[in-house]
Amino acid sequence: MPKVICIGRNYAEHAKELGNDVPESPVIFLKPETAILQKNKPFYIPNFSKEIQYECEMLVRIERVGKNITEKFAHKYYSQISLGIDFTARDLQLKLKEKGLPWEISKGFDNSAVIGKWLEKSAFNLNNLNFQLDINGQTRQIGNTQNMLFNINQIIAHISQYYTLKIGDIIFTGTPAGVGSVNINDNLIGLLENQEVFNFNCK
Repeated sequence: MPKVICIGRNYAEHAKELGNDVPESPVIFLKPETAILQKNKPFYIPNFSKEIQYECEMLVRIERVGKNITEKFAHKYYSQISLGIDFTARDLQLKLKEKGLPWEISKGFDNSAVIGKWLEKSAFNLNNLNFQLDINGQTRQIGNTQNMLFNINQIIAHISQYYTLKIGDIIFTGTPAGVGSVNINDNLIGLLENQEVFNFNCK
């Protein structure tokens, strides 16, 4: 089964908007396979949170097994990219962080990792890649990969020090500023260089 590996605080402005320090190395957390939501299926807002927030992110899918990958060879381990949503139960996360407890349940709950349509990376400049999230016809997040604190190859190299990367593993590379809450009946559309890669509704 694929791992979903997420990078937190990879855009300085997003770290600031949540009151977090800008990290000196990539912040890693995991989502279980049961978090994956694909094929534009609806996202059902769970009843255990009153503040589910969206975080739109650029994704990479691993296609080779690798461990202790060097940065200069990291590009060989993926050929497809997409966009996704890292849904976060922000109220739960804040309560758990205040108590110094792990906050996996606020990030890894069922269907919290939306995966868009995969595209070939060769069609894009990965160091200057524009993406955006529109909700109900209004643009809520705009990102560009040149603003990432750690680029894709640095992320892959860092992760592979701790976790063996396997075929099918998915990496969420971090979200830009502009996160906010979702509500029932919201429509979310993700655009990667103006190409629609996901379009789903909240229920």
